[in-house]
Amino acid sequence: MHMNAEQTSLILASASPRRRELLSQLGLSFTVSAADIDETPRAGEAAEAYVLRLAREKALAVAARHPGAWVLAADTTVVLGPELLGKPRDAEEARAMLSRLSGRTHEVHTGVALAGRHEEALVVRTRVTFRALSAGEIAWYAGTGEPLDKAGAYAVQGRGGFLVAAVEGSPTNVIGLPLGETMALLERAGVPLPWRASP
Repeated sequence: MHMNAEQTSLILASASPRRRELLSQLGLSFTVSAADIDETPRAGEAAEAYVLRLAREKALAVAARHPGAWVLAADTTVVLGPELLGKPRDAEEARAMLSRLSGRTHEVHTGVALAGRHEEALVVRTRVTFRALSAGEIAWYAGTGEPLDKAGAYAVQGRGGFLVAAVEGSPTNVIGLPLGETMALLERAGVPLPWRASP
C-alpha cells in the first residue's frame, strides 16, 4: 500500500527553536507547524494535567490541518511547590522568579503528545536544583534577555547553565523535549526512525 508524503510525514507542532534543534539532532525528518491555543491554566489544575492538556490540544489542532500525518507536540512548565512558573513577562518578573528558585529544588514537567495516525501522551518530570545565587548574578542574567521566553526564566542549555547545581532525570526535558521518552513514543507509533527506517 502506498501512502502520500502527508500520510508518512512527521510534524512538530511547536514554534520552539529548542525543540526543533533537539529533534533535528536525532536525524529525524520533520516539518514545523505551530499551534495557536489558549495556554491559560485552569483553576486548581495540577502541573501534570496542565502540560498534558496543552500538549494534546496542540497536537490535535495541528493534526486537524494535516490528516494522516504524525503530529508531535510538547508543553513545558516549571513547578515550585504548588505554583506553576511560566514565561516571565519582563526582566523584573524574571528576577523575581530566579530569586525564588535560588538555592532550591524545583521540578520541570513536560507533556508530550502524538496525534494523527496514532494518539498517545505522557508526562516527564525532572528535578532541578539551583545554586544559591547572588543578587548580582540574578540581575545580570535577567538583563541578558535569555530568560524572557523560557518557563521558569532560565535556559539550562544557554547562559543559564551556570545557575544549575544538579539535574535529576532527563536533561533534555529541562530544555523542552525529553528525547528518550519521545523516541520511545515515536517508535511505538511506528514512525520511521533513523536507526530503524522503513525499507
